[in-house]
Amino acid sequence: MDSEQLKALVIDALDDLKAQDIAEIYVKHKISITDYMIIATGTSSRHVQAVIDHVHEKVKAAGVMPLGSEGRGQADWVLLDLHDVVVHVMTAQARAYYDLERLWGEGGQVVRH
Repeated sequence: MDSEQLKALVIDALDDLKAQDIAEIYVKHKISITDYMIIATGTSSRHVQAVIDHVHEKVKAAGVMPLGSEGRGQADWVLLDLHDVVVHVMTAQARAYYDLERLWGEGGQVVRH
């Protein structure tokens, strides 16, 4: 599965569980470890956890083995590393605080879904 297909699968999975404000940032030209960062907001810590679990299940069912995840204990910000796509699901407070779109999306590269 190429990075475009994986990105589409992740966005569909996020949408399945009503993740909010889904954004994709193409970062391949900035860093060598991934092609895309996908960022989404969950309505609560429990929702963040449910959303990331759903994404994890969907990509595994498609034959993609995640490289790892971070933040599952706190669930204010959970990261799922899928190699070509890194998924960030955050509460609104964490997303506003860390502002990854500003950090990584310079030059208008943020695409909203």
